[in-house]
Amino acid sequence: MKPSCSVVIRAYNEEKHIGRLLEGILLQTVRDVQIILVDSGSTDRTVEIAREYPVDVVKIKPQEFTFGRSLNLGIEAARADFVVNASAHVYPVYPDWLEKLLEPFQDERVAVSYGKQTGMETTQFSERMIFAHWFPDVSNFNQGHPFSNNANAAIRRELWQQQPYNETLPGLEDLAWAQWAHDQGFRIAYVAEAEIVHVHNESWRGIANRYRREGMAFKIIYPQEQFGLGEMFKTILTNIFQDFKAAKNQKVLSHYWKSILGFRWNQFYGTYQGYKQSGPLTWQLKQAFYYPRLSPTDLKTKRQVKPIEYKDHVEKGSS
Repeated sequence: MKPSCSVVIRAYNEEKHIGRLLEGILLQTVRDVQIILVDSGSTDRTVEIAREYPVDVVKIKPQEFTFGRSLNLGIEAARADFVVNASAHVYPVYPDWLEKLLEPFQDERVAVSYGKQTGMETTQFSERMIFAHWFPDVSNFNQGHPFSNNANAAIRRELWQQQPYNETLPGLEDLAWAQWAHDQGFRIAYVAEAEIVHVHNESWRGIANRYRREGMAFKIIYPQEQFGLGEMFKTILTNIFQDFKAAKNQKVLSHYWKSILGFRWNQFYGTYQGYKQSGPLTWQLKQAFYYPRLSPTDLKTKRQVKPIEYKDHVEKGSS
């Protein structure tokens, strides 16, 4: 029998996080789940830990890795009609995460569904602001732009068979696929209730490299777009201003002001370098990717569902 869904997890040296994600999957209300780990040459205990759970392990050589290639290999091994893509360093907050993430597919016009992401107490303040901007508390089962994020997303496998993920992109394979689905007339759904905690503890260089990679990918997907020095400084200043304002409202500005400066500089300088290496952004995409809300809210919608109580003592998620 087909499972309700197949969960494809991309991993490289994720021994600190993979166990919590797998535990969270097994505690879901959706029980018949196929779990597939695509490992790209881990040298730690990632695979060893994964084999303690009911997991199918698929291996890819590090030199062959791209995000698209890794996902395509995992989805090839999937038996379900719906495939959930998850990063190895995330974990679900609620036991109905998969149930909620799959709910939009009751509408045959929905091609991809993606869920909310939050950070931890150790997550950079600006990163948490990005999560709050990209992943609001209100669901939208027919959003007007092709944004999606494969750290926490689900797709129809039959559509993937028509259009596999682009294996040549250095990142943003989720955006490219969502753009294809959008162009075909399919819907993209955002589900606020399908919440995960995304663990990002990167160095400044790691942040710059991540955004540099995504800048390169964005330029490939949208070759007419530009991100010059003027745009770089504008977005840096705009985001620093909004972060300072939010931190001041939360009475934490004195604690976070240095990290805000460091994060936003590396984010947008990395983006600028990515564009240099690979015409103007539409305002809708600029809003989705670069610009914060003018009036960010600190309010969080309360759910009646009790969060998962994990066995270990890793810090709880925080939005």
